[in-house]
Amino acid sequence: MDKRKMMPKRPRFETRAPISNGPMQTRPLVALLDGRDCSIEMPILKDVATVAFCDAQSTSEIHEKVLNEAVGALMWHTIILTKEDLEKFKTLRIIVRIGSGVDNIDVKAAGELGIAVCNVPGYGVEEVADTTMCLILNLYRRTYWLANMVREAAAGCARIRGDTLGIVGLGRIGSAVALRAKAFGFNVIFYDPYLPDGIEKSLGLTRVYTLQDLLFQSDCVSLHCTLNEHNHHLINEYTIKQMRPGAFLVNTARGGLVDDDALAQALKQGRIRAAALDVHENEPYNVFSGPLKDAPNLSFEKNAEVYDVYKFGLFRRNALLYERVHSPTFYVKNLDEYTIYIKKSTLSLAKIINNVHANFTIHNNFIFDLEDAY
Repeated sequence: MDKRKMMPKRPRFETRAPISNGPMQTRPLVALLDGRDCSIEMPILKDVATVAFCDAQSTSEIHEKVLNEAVGALMWHTIILTKEDLEKFKTLRIIVRIGSGVDNIDVKAAGELGIAVCNVPGYGVEEVADTTMCLILNLYRRTYWLANMVREAAAGCARIRGDTLGIVGLGRIGSAVALRAKAFGFNVIFYDPYLPDGIEKSLGLTRVYTLQDLLFQSDCVSLHCTLNEHNHHLINEYTIKQMRPGAFLVNTARGGLVDDDALAQALKQGRIRAAALDVHENEPYNVFSGPLKDAPNLSFEKNAEVYDVYKFGLFRRNALLYERVHSPTFYVKNLDEYTIYIKKSTLSLAKIINNVHANFTIHNNFIFDLEDAY
């Protein structure tokens, strides 16, 4: 085996320093852990930090200099940071996830290690909600399959008005989908154990308090929750049997929420009438392999919302501003009194970058947890 393939990738370092009349200071190191395109990141960070582009799939591919010296990190969804991975970073103070979900970061371990974890919670709300409605409308009006249906003189479109749409997870995107669905005449119900009572009244929705109730009442189920160890394969053989026969399923949240084997079997048996997936458990997804390759009435997308060029660039800039100036709002939860949360929005990486460091510490009894990622 070629030894060069075994060596960690050497990151590209941008070392251009700004013109200054004052004394020279050590420039801190900020690392973009995964991803190749740096056209947006460099202009924002180049005047305050040395930037390393690692293009790594795991921490084993990250150069030792980054592990030892990086004070800030940016990351997409490709790399996963477990507790063991986080412990490899010797000086890391803040991680900014370029996106809304933080399920690829062990946020509890990060809190214990004194590393702030931030995200861009407002990213893609409108775009994902619009995509979700497109998928739902396609399932009902069957525009994706319409050409073949016309040739075969087949029927099969469904009426929207009066049907019940069940939303799992009423965060920013779930709420946006609910308001759009109401305009089309859906009766909207939702299940979200994290929300306080009363939110349903302000939005004019119906709340159910168990997933089983939602599945039993819904003509179409749309997933908008984050992925964690408790809801992996939330839609599985058992929960599919709790759905109405002939119901629709839409997933624009996380691929791991759906058991592909169980979904394929349900589609072939006709228990689920049709399904639309914008995310997949194993990405990049190959439609010509896996359990869903020959499943009928299945529509595939690939994160359609990211093709909004303007919005895609905007949220990347926001992530960099959080890295450079301050963190977005996140919750700090007390492990002893789990119902108490404190809103934080004052962590400043700019202070770290300017060698002030701000004496920012995180108590061992606090962790970062984002319930409203989706």
